[in-house]
Amino acid sequence: MATPLTAAETLAALKAEGLAFHEHSGWKTHNRESATGKQFGPVIGVLIHHTAGHNDKELCYNGRSDLPGPLCHAWLGKTDGLWLIGHGRSNHAGSVDLDVLNALREEAPLPKDNEANSDGNDVLYGLEIENLGNGKDPYPDAQYRKAVLWAAALCRAHGWTEKSVAGHKEVQPGKIDPSFDMDDFRADVKKQLAETPVKNTPAKPGSPKPTKPSTGTASKPRVDLSLLIGAAKKDPAAKQGHVSYMTGTNLTEAALVKLGYLAKTYSGDGSFGSKTVAAYAKWQRHLGYTGDDANGIPGKITLSKLGSQTGLFTVVA
Repeated sequence: MATPLTAAETLAALKAEGLAFHEHSGWKTHNRESATGKQFGPVIGVLIHHTAGHNDKELCYNGRSDLPGPLCHAWLGKTDGLWLIGHGRSNHAGSVDLDVLNALREEAPLPKDNEANSDGNDVLYGLEIENLGNGKDPYPDAQYRKAVLWAAALCRAHGWTEKSVAGHKEVQPGKIDPSFDMDDFRADVKKQLAETPVKNTPAKPGSPKPTKPSTGTASKPRVDLSLLIGAAKKDPAAKQGHVSYMTGTNLTEAALVKLGYLAKTYSGDGSFGSKTVAAYAKWQRHLGYTGDDANGIPGKITLSKLGSQTGLFTVVA
């Protein structure tokens, strides 16, 4: 548990993480504290959402008639970048499972969210990512990367690890956001916390001192080989729109597009369909594989070479 960052500390933390952002007019005093009589904090973690729409920055700032804004602390557009929307209590989390909140507080494994018996708006920072959330709307690499940096910036400022990060779908029964794998996302936040130097981020009183990170280049997104193999085997025969492993599939397809093995029109939907299998088989043949070794199902060597040659990702077996 920690005291929420001030507006100035938030700005410093984001800048220290190397994250470019915009400030919405009035964001520093835009919150729900006076209206609800409840103060924001102490804070225990960060929550990731997708908006289920497009061009919804102002909606997140203003809210709706039945749910006043702000609806998040920050909004992350596909092409418009990161915008600071509110500071203080915001209407983003709603009623959540107290057991999950306690796990976040202790940075313990998250239990199943089977109740909605606590107010997540009291204790969680919230990021809304512009995305339809239907499994067909891709997250551009730059957008996803900024989400990782935002989460890492807040975690670093408070001395938290990636275990203080959750998806809305992990804390409130019935929610499906965000539409990417949160274990992958936390792994990327963990890498960011380990590899990006701290640049004079102000420490919060009473917060644990962050461990000194290693020096090195910024980490690339990772693709889990076992999950990708499962997608390559399941997705082609599944119904249109089926998604098994969105993040890894989109990265692999982007690499195949970059090298000319897959037409762009067949990429970015998160489904490792028959066109992607055929394109991957061409890549395998290019590397000299034949027969069953060029069947379009990724292997560690071919996938590692694809990620290395394009510079888009690394591989986790």
